[in-house]
Amino acid sequence: MNLPNKLTILRVLLIPFFVVAMLVDDIPYNNYIGGVVFCIACLTDTLDGYIARKKHLITNFGKFMDPLADKLLVCAALICFVAMPELHFPAWAAIVIISREFTISGFRLVASDNGVVIAASKWGKFKTISQMMMSILLIFHLDSIPYYTLLEQIFIYLSVVLTIVSLIDYIYKNKQVLKEEK
Repeated sequence: MNLPNKLTILRVLLIPFFVVAMLVDDIPYNNYIGGVVFCIACLTDTLDGYIARKKHLITNFGKFMDPLADKLLVCAALICFVAMPELHFPAWAAIVIISREFTISGFRLVASDNGVVIAASKWGKFKTISQMMMSILLIFHLDSIPYYTLLEQIFIYLSVVLTIVSLIDYIYKNKQVLKEEK
């Protein structure tokens, strides 16, 4: 297994540590610990993609697992945000984002059954970046800073919009996957 794939697996392994840090209030500075773990996980995403492209280590496992690891991380964060009333994170936003992730995962499985690997698109990358930025803002939740909560809200709506745009983009560009063979 190459280094980019190991970094992807590390990202998945960091998720339970992130969730515990976010949801166990008895841990001192839990949101800061969760924030550091989340940021490390995000950095593994950037690093694994960079190394895979630069060293020509792109694999089908990486094409499949890297976006799945991103989805798992972001979905775990969204569920934590909904469970934290002080964040006022709208459940509808989590539902839209998680629904898109399930839809694209299913879409990828259908494509895989047809021997097609669907790699991440630029809209998918923009969506992931906006969701990760939104998550970092919400994890640290520095509401004592003027306009910070407004910035959080802007990133929530930006993430939802990019989530929908990337869903439409994936389906449009890969609609042949959904056609029945006769």
